[in-house]
Amino acid sequence: MTKLFNFGAKICFIWSAALACTLANAQVVDDVNKEVAAKLAEGVCVSCHGTEGRGDNPRIPRLAGQQRAYIEVQLKAFRSQTRSDPAAHEYMWGVAATLSDSVVAGLADYFSSRVPGTNGEPIDAKTVDIGKQVFERGSPERGAAPCMACHGSSAEGMGVFPRLAGQHREYIYLQLKLIQNKLRASPVMHGLITQLSNDEIVAVAAYLQSK
Repeated sequence: MTKLFNFGAKICFIWSAALACTLANAQVVDDVNKEVAAKLAEGVCVSCHGTEGRGDNPRIPRLAGQQRAYIEVQLKAFRSQTRSDPAAHEYMWGVAATLSDSVVAGLADYFSSRVPGTNGEPIDAKTVDIGKQVFERGSPERGAAPCMACHGSSAEGMGVFPRLAGQHREYIYLQLKLIQNKLRASPVMHGLITQLSNDEIVAVAAYLQSK
């Protein structure tokens, strides 16, 4: 009973923190900054993330339809160099360094309003089924919460919790391993995925790409 209570309390805390962070990071974007952001997205971001954020590079995240608050938080983390996974060092620190809060908000508006793409790549059905079980049920006895508790039943995300549906499985796998090994700072996720096996992470990534 105590374990179940602690598990539920942890999820409630995560949701409350997400809501507070979403409200704190809200930014109104004027027409000028919307235009600047659109030009950046279509002239710079497109080279890695693809047209309207629907790119095909399996190691680079799709941004189309991503949660607005999540994009803002991540761009600001790149700008302050507090997101320190390898990709940040290679490129995003430099790109984000010049962005004002208004332009960051404009980029978040731009990409969050795009229609997500579809992958269409066939994935092993058994692997996808295992990933679905982990996503929906987690493993309370091992301290692994169901992913859907924060990312939504359809993996659409909520506020600072990102949309994962349709994301590249290779990108998801790499990021989860970085977080699990504490090479990317994510205090909430550190505690929730510590006990997931490599096979479970592979399966979850496959399931999410199939969404």
